[in-house]
Amino acid sequence: MDLQRIISGIIVVLGLLVILLMPNTLVTAILFAIIAIIAMNEYLGAISKVCNPIKWVTYLSCIIVVTINYIPQQYINLVLMGTVPTILLILFAQVIATDMKTTFKDIAYTFLGICYIPGFMMFLSLINGMENGKFLLIYAFIAAWGTDTFAYCIGKRLGKHKFSKVSPKKSIEGCVAGTVSAVILTLLYTLILNKNLSFEYSYCIIGISALVLSLIGQIGDFAASCIKRYVDVKDYSNLLPGHGGMLDRIDSVLFIAPFAYILFTMI
Repeated sequence: MDLQRIISGIIVVLGLLVILLMPNTLVTAILFAIIAIIAMNEYLGAISKVCNPIKWVTYLSCIIVVTINYIPQQYINLVLMGTVPTILLILFAQVIATDMKTTFKDIAYTFLGICYIPGFMMFLSLINGMENGKFLLIYAFIAAWGTDTFAYCIGKRLGKHKFSKVSPKKSIEGCVAGTVSAVILTLLYTLILNKNLSFEYSYCIIGISALVLSLIGQIGDFAASCIKRYVDVKDYSNLLPGHGGMLDRIDSVLFIAPFAYILFTMI
């Protein structure tokens, strides 16, 4: 299993590098949208055990991952504010159209999936569209996957105190080690950028940001576990042996994305 996990991890990292090396922002956004669709399909497969989600709305919502960078800056807030009530309007219209065969539970799970996957994923597209966006994206992935990797490796060997029943295999030692490692990795990455590309990023600000993002990412990981426990599945799929599905692999990245965007616009 460990070998499978390592091989799958290498494939995922190589795939990420391919996405980040794409010079065209549109191509990158399309690839993010494809990832969102795959993750959404896994989410729908899991929650279908407890409800009947409105699938066409969830898949259609993934378009925002592509289109968000092509909305004039002055209208983005208006579009985002209008998107939520529009989706709710469509979902409740579905309840009416089906004479309540579509239930409130169905639309609640559907709405959660839209907010959780394309709603969060679009912030990766927004970061990619920023100045030096591809370099900033790497910060988000280091904070997420650096935390996951070291929390798993160190927690597996040294973890003695369980963190939460939500995810029994996670330990306090692993969570702490994951966060510390993520901060160190982001500082090393900053050093490389500052030395080789003449960036002037503040090590103090980056370190604090990495700490915050790492903690948020771990909450995102627990959030994904909450959903899986409720619907009684171990992994969202078997797409990535040793890691589970696409959603298992990007759950922490999804939660980090909007907060990373906020931090990057501030610094």
